[in-house]
Amino acid sequence: MPDPKGAALAEETAWAKINLTLQITGRRADGYHELMSLVVFADLGDTLQFSESDALGLTIDGPFAAGLSSERDNLVLKAVEAFSALTATPLTPAIRLTKNLPVAAGIGGGSADAAAVLRGLCTLQGLSPGEGALQDLALGLGADVPVCLASRPAIMSGIGERLQPLAGFPAGALVLINPGLPLSTAAVFKARAAAFSKAETAPPPADFDGLLDWLRARPNDLEQAACSLVPAVRDVLAFLAATAGCRLARMSGSGATCFALYRSLAEAEKAAAQLQAAHERWWVRAAALRTAA
Repeated sequence: MPDPKGAALAEETAWAKINLTLQITGRRADGYHELMSLVVFADLGDTLQFSESDALGLTIDGPFAAGLSSERDNLVLKAVEAFSALTATPLTPAIRLTKNLPVAAGIGGGSADAAAVLRGLCTLQGLSPGEGALQDLALGLGADVPVCLASRPAIMSGIGERLQPLAGFPAGALVLINPGLPLSTAAVFKARAAAFSKAETAPPPADFDGLLDWLRARPNDLEQAACSLVPAVRDVLAFLAATAGCRLARMSGSGATCFALYRSLAEAEKAAAQLQAAHERWWVRAAALRTAA
């Protein structure tokens, strides 16, 4: 168990990951789907604190702590063990995870937490594994972990291993809504009936209006399937689209979290307040887009 008396020596934020697009471009022989996704990060997330301890341990608190276990199969602990093996350095930090984001919600979840662990351990131990080795380790933990490791706008392709960082990404804001209903990623992929999308990785324009036009031509290929399984997703999208200042409403990842894009944080905060007042049981947050790591 973590030492409650140990002072935190490092802290990381696991930023919420948003798939502005998610196109399924094929399926490999091993069963993994290939994709093309424009991924950005919102200025909110889980927090992880690292302290010295004689034994590796994890405590979890926060509004969504009940959805996680601190057992050895937690991705946070797996990340520590994998990093220890990579660096040949036995590490036993006490980690406190404050779970502010909904679990299994299509916005990073365990992948963002695992990536934050890798960043925190590099800081805590003064270790800098080679970038290629660290990326390979991240991919071994999960397809979304490499993009979460950088936590900056990027086009992600393949199964998550190919990243094209985007410089000069336009500023903006968004509202995130999760209706609190379970939605299995495997079930969403199984329910998807459409043909594969054409693979293309041309970067978006660096201006906000140009970005919107680019996004409209590249949908989330899982959205229709998710709506068929959980109709509330369609309702969330309709409510978001009806807010003042909304430029685009879409589902993130395999759901059930949805987002709307706004030009300013003030517009997003006003929309979020109105939506939360009308739907008290939903998780609703406004945030700026993080345009750099």
